[in-house]
Amino acid sequence: MNDASGLAGLTPCPGAVFHFHPEVLQATAARFIAGFPGLVTYAVKANPVPQVLTGLAEAGVTAFDVASPAEAWLVRAEVPGAVLHYNNPVRGRAEIAAAEALGIASWSVDRPGELAKLAHLPKDSEIAVRLKLPAKGAAYDFGAKFGATPEQAQALLAEVARLGFRPAMTFHPGTQCTDPNTWRHYIRACADIARNAGVTLERLNVGGGFPAHRQGDAPVLEAIFDAIGAETRSAFDTPPALVCEPGRAMVADCCTLELHIRARHGDQVFLDDGLYGALAEWRDLPGHARLRVSDAQGHPRTAPATPFTVFGPTCDSLDTLPFALPLPADLAEGDTLTVSGMGAYSHALATGFNGYGPRGLDRR
Repeated sequence: MNDASGLAGLTPCPGAVFHFHPEVLQATAARFIAGFPGLVTYAVKANPVPQVLTGLAEAGVTAFDVASPAEAWLVRAEVPGAVLHYNNPVRGRAEIAAAEALGIASWSVDRPGELAKLAHLPKDSEIAVRLKLPAKGAAYDFGAKFGATPEQAQALLAEVARLGFRPAMTFHPGTQCTDPNTWRHYIRACADIARNAGVTLERLNVGGGFPAHRQGDAPVLEAIFDAIGAETRSAFDTPPALVCEPGRAMVADCCTLELHIRARHGDQVFLDDGLYGALAEWRDLPGHARLRVSDAQGHPRTAPATPFTVFGPTCDSLDTLPFALPLPADLAEGDTLTVSGMGAYSHALATGFNGYGPRGLDRR
């Protein structure tokens, strides 16, 4: 048997690190609460670590959007009095039972079979019909997996009302949506569907999709908030109460990611994290432009940017960014690459494959 006692004093090699900025998180929450004309909930999937959940609660967020019983349990553990909305519209019966025990205030559905699974709920339960439209303006569309067409949504909404539940509607405009007109389009469609179904909506959940600052200028969220409020007042005879569920835009700026150059060979760069870690989402979305590179003494690299092929640290050749990343031409092994706005879908998607993965924001 090997004797590992000599390893006791050793520490792991340094690697990628998340730096958490709680004051930024609370300022972003305050911006949503002040600007959005309705209830602000947080989509837990974007970043489920306890510090984020408790920080949002301290900032005044009282409701959380969960996509599984595990997320509901996590919120209950960290923010016991929180309101829970379970807006993953397809659930197993065991998941429904587990979520019921944790106390769910609102459910969503997009298929008759999923509504049938909820028929036993108390009649004061809110059930929101999820709509999908071929609306543009987002980095990628969420309608391929979830959502009912307008015709299907009308029939579902009428059935929700017939069963005696509190009728609502919901939609998701798509990830990183920058066009307020996308929300306007959805809101008008929801108003038409409710009117044709002969149903008065109690609430309208306008989803997430709010954009974070990844490239160029920071998005003006207030323009989206204003468009949502104005269109709801215009489209509905009796405007429903509004709900939103930001994930990405709520938490993106609360973390920066510190990476390190393991090696450089010509126009190829090897980092200490990659697609199996905090950069997982970069496989599907363009990389951040909010980058800075500094040398071992902390001085910024200022040479003109040049495209590099970027590899992660694992032994898997798939661990390669699918696009060239512009970085200073004079970067070298041992340099630090800092990426701002990395609080969303980075820590949540990171794995420990091959023994790599970012540190910081411990899940406990």
